[in-house]
Amino acid sequence: MRFRVVSARNEIPDLNSNEKAIHLAFRASNVDFLNLMQRCPRLRVVQTPPSYKKTMSDAIKVFLDMQGIELLEGDVWGHRKDLDEYYTVDDATVEEIHTLADSGASLDEVANQSMRSPGWLRTW
Repeated sequence: MRFRVVSARNEIPDLNSNEKAIHLAFRASNVDFLNLMQRCPRLRVVQTPPSYKKTMSDAIKVFLDMQGIELLEGDVWGHRKDLDEYYTVDDATVEEIHTLADSGASLDEVANQSMRSPGWLRTW
């Protein structure tokens, strides 16, 4: 899975309209989310850092859900956007996360497992 890293609200108008997965590396307002959804109508996943997700309004969370857009928590530590504007999560990592989640593991358990296993990325 490839996330397009968006570092500031002024980057939203320049996004490719075909983007499906976005990581917001700034504290986005409700207007920023609406602008993002207008600019990227095929959007399916938005990832924000955990501290930002806690401050999001319930209204925008419900609106994202109504639009079929999944809201994920995660960071892209150490990612250098000047080298690549996309952050890639290995398919094997995504499959492992789905397997743990399907087996009933909590989000905390999935996160803890990902930090202990050397082959896992620390994005989820």
